[in-house]
Amino acid sequence: MTDVDIDHLRTWIGRERVKTDVITPRLAMGLNAVFDVSGELADGDDAPAGIHWCLAPDIVPMSQLGPDGHPARGDFLPPVPFPRRMWAGGELTLQGDFKVGDTVSRHSVIEDVVLKSGRSGEMIFVTVRHEYSTARGIALKERQDIVYRQMEAQKSVSNVATLGDEPAADRTLSIFGDPVLLFRYSAITFNGHRIHYDQPYVTGEEGYPGLVFHGPLQASYLLRMAIEDRDPPSPLAFAFRSVSPLFGGEAITLNAINDATETKLWVANAAGVKTMTATAR
Repeated sequence: MTDVDIDHLRTWIGRERVKTDVITPRLAMGLNAVFDVSGELADGDDAPAGIHWCLAPDIVPMSQLGPDGHPARGDFLPPVPFPRRMWAGGELTLQGDFKVGDTVSRHSVIEDVVLKSGRSGEMIFVTVRHEYSTARGIALKERQDIVYRQMEAQKSVSNVATLGDEPAADRTLSIFGDPVLLFRYSAITFNGHRIHYDQPYVTGEEGYPGLVFHGPLQASYLLRMAIEDRDPPSPLAFAFRSVSPLFGGEAITLNAINDATETKLWVANAAGVKTMTATAR
């Protein structure tokens, strides 16, 4: 067992922060371009789904970055001593909409900090609640689950459910995990985490076999797919969970099954292993 002062880390529970940002045409068109969608956008147009993950990023000088490219911990997020940081999942509740030109306010609160032990060792989960508002009121509520791990070797993913565990998808889309795709998403979200673009770092320092596909990028693909498939076009609630790491440089499938009340979605890698599951209701 690692000597982690979890009681100290839990003193971050209840910490709040408010940040604002503007959905500019350039930001909205840039996000669309990541998803291979072209066309001009202007103030008043609908903003792309997942735009909230591009808003109000942490912007700090280079001297205030940690070795992984993230801002050093201990300000809003607790100073968790484990070096690996990943999104474990989350949930969105869509209550309004985002328009190009909107000024968006995000109110964030640390809800929980928990130490757990699993087959891959000790993990610390940090739960953050976000509320996004525009001049029209609350547009979106989000629960974000962040997991921190030690530098242990990657566990096998052979026990993770594969495509064969689900009925055939009603709809499947294929994409390629191009390193440029990962870099462009890092750029549009101002995410300096080196596991997404720095091949020598991610393989040599963190021991992954390749560049790591962003959790919110996977979630954005599934969210956009759910919105396209459902009537009305926006789901009321969208919950997602990472079940296995996804790496760039290979073919990826996006899958959906629709019924009268919900859409079940998942991302699968080239071997058919699920890497993220989601439900839109």
